[in-house]
Amino acid sequence: MTEREKMLSGQLYDCGDPELLNQWHKAKNLIRDYNRLDSDNLSEKDRILSQLLGGRGKNLWITAPFYVDYGNNIYFGNNCEVNMNCIFLDDNEIRIGDNALIAPNVQIYTAFHPTNAAHRFGQPNADGSFAFCKTQTAPVIIGNNVWIGGGAILLPGVTIGDNVVIGAGSVVTKDIPSNTVALGNPCRVVRENR
Repeated sequence: MTEREKMLSGQLYDCGDPELLNQWHKAKNLIRDYNRLDSDNLSEKDRILSQLLGGRGKNLWITAPFYVDYGNNIYFGNNCEVNMNCIFLDDNEIRIGDNALIAPNVQIYTAFHPTNAAHRFGQPNADGSFAFCKTQTAPVIIGNNVWIGGGAILLPGVTIGDNVVIGAGSVVTKDIPSNTVALGNPCRVVRENR
């Protein structure tokens, strides 16, 4: 099993694997170019997003700056908007349904590390240095017609149902069911959204 296969299956994997590092560097270079473009250079933005993302529907708008790890594990539906300064750590899949609104400074994380430092770093090298820390992942799934408020953080493994509003500044640690408004730290459902 390759390190990428381990990464996507949620097993501990080596972030320093050459295949993963190559994709990581490719994504960092593409997103650097995207973030430096003139705002109205839509054709070049489209070209870069085609190379960067795993898949997308029609009418995707991403306001720079935007940050990713690999890029190719991010999938958007139709009619999605991502506002400025969002961070998508896509070490596993991030799937976003149709008609998503993602406000500024939203962070979506799919990666996490063992809490025990010995498990996180393993044995030191002969020179006392450590290899990349060990990492695991879990996908983040966002349904259709979801609005994620500014500064929200979505942690690895969460699923957000359809027709959900996540309040600004929320930290989503568990699944949020469809047709709800949820907010807080930790994020909790506060009412139905009908």
